[in-house]
Amino acid sequence: MTIEIATYLLISSIFGLLIIGIPLAFVTGLVAVLFTLGWFGPNAIPLVGSRIYGFITEYSLVAVPMFVFMAGLLDRSGMARDLFNSMRVFSGRLPGGVAVQTLVVAFFLAAISGIIGGEIVLLGVLALPQMLRLGYDKRIAIGVVCAGGSLGTMVPPSIVLIIYGLISSVSIADLFKAAFIPAFILMGAYMAYVIFMCARNPAMGGAHITEEDQPKISFKEAVKGISGPLIIAGMVLGSIYGGIASVTEAAAMGAAGVLAAVKLRGEFSFKLLRDSLTQTLETCGMIVWIGIGAACLVGVYNLMGGNRFVSNAILGLDVAPILIIMVMMLIFLLLGMFLDWIGIAMLCLPIFVPIVVQLGFNPVWFGILFAINMQVSYISPPFGPAAFYLKSVAPPDISLKDIFGSMVPFIVIQLCVLGLMLAYPEMTTWAL
Repeated sequence: MTIEIATYLLISSIFGLLIIGIPLAFVTGLVAVLFTLGWFGPNAIPLVGSRIYGFITEYSLVAVPMFVFMAGLLDRSGMARDLFNSMRVFSGRLPGGVAVQTLVVAFFLAAISGIIGGEIVLLGVLALPQMLRLGYDKRIAIGVVCAGGSLGTMVPPSIVLIIYGLISSVSIADLFKAAFIPAFILMGAYMAYVIFMCARNPAMGGAHITEEDQPKISFKEAVKGISGPLIIAGMVLGSIYGGIASVTEAAAMGAAGVLAAVKLRGEFSFKLLRDSLTQTLETCGMIVWIGIGAACLVGVYNLMGGNRFVSNAILGLDVAPILIIMVMMLIFLLLGMFLDWIGIAMLCLPIFVPIVVQLGFNPVWFGILFAINMQVSYISPPFGPAAFYLKSVAPPDISLKDIFGSMVPFIVIQLCVLGLMLAYPEMTTWAL
C-alpha cells in the first residue's frame, strides 16, 4: 500500500468512525493502533506508548487544569455576577450599552480563566435574560453572548494558545503577547457592530430602558466589583509579560488568587471546591484523552512517511506561499464545522507548522491565525459548541435556529479580522 492510499484510508476511517458516534479520543487511538499493526506489525506498538509519554509529561500542560479550575470557581462564585452589575454602571446611556458591557465582561472573564464553554453558560445566565428583559433584539443579545464568550480562544491566558504552543514548540509567552492586539480588535469590532446597529435602530438596543432598569449600586460598589477580577487578571498576565513567572507558575498564582478572593467574599464552601475540581477533572480528562489519541495517530502517520508526503504535496504547489497559508485556513474552517478544536490542533498542527516554518513564516503569527479560526469554529453551524452551551441555559422560546442565525454577523466579523491578520502579520509580531 502506498502512502497516498494510506492517507485517504486513514482520513476516511476517522470520519467514518465519528459518523457512527465513537468519541474523537477513541477514534484517533483506535485508528493509530490499527495502522501501526497493519503497517509495521505488533513489534511497533511500544512506539505508540512513547508518543503518549512525551505528551502527558510536558510541563506546560500543568497550566491547563489551573486555568480550568479558575473558571470553575468563577462560575460558582458571585464574582462574575458582581462584575456584570458593576460594568452596567459604567455603560451609561451608550447605544446598546448592556450588550457592550457584556462584551467587556466577557473579555475580563477570558483574561482570568481562558475557558470558553463556562463563559458562554455564565453570560447566558447573567446577561441574556437582562438584555431580553430590557427589550434588546434577540439576535443582538444571542450573538453578543456567543461571540463574547468565544473570546477565550484569543484572550490570554487562552487554552487554545497554550495547546498550540505545546504542539508546535513555540513560546507560549510570545503567543500571549501576539494575541492581545487581535483580541482587542475582535472585541472592538463586536462593539462597533452593536453600537452601529443600536444607534441606527434604537429598538434593537432596548430603547425603553428606564432609570428603574439600571442596577441599584453606587459608584464605589461598582469599582469594588470590578477591582477583584482586574487585580487577578493583572497578576496573571503581568507576571507573564514582566518575566516574573512562566505560564504554568502564573496559572498557579491565578488559581490561588481566585480561591483567596472567593474566601474573602465569604462564598467558599466544600461543595463549591468539590464542584470546581470535578469540572476541572472532566475538562482536562477530555483534553488529555484527545491529546493521547491524536499524538499516537500523528506519530504513526509520520513514521509511515505521511508528514513528508503532505509536506511535498503542499510545497510542490506552484503558487505563492501566502496562498498555501490560505488553503490551511480553509482546511481549519471546514474541519471546525465538524470537529472539536482540540482534535483539529492535535491532528493538523504537527504537520502544518513545520511547513509554515519552511515557507519562511513566523509560527507565532500562524498560531494567532489558528486561534481566530478556532473562534470561528466555536460558533459555526452545524456543530458549533457555543450554540449548544447557550441552548442549555436559554429561555425555551429560543431555538438552535435562532442561535445559529444570530451568529452570522459575528462570524463575518471574525473572518474579516482573520483576513486583516493575514494581510498584516506585523499586527501580531510587533511585540516579539
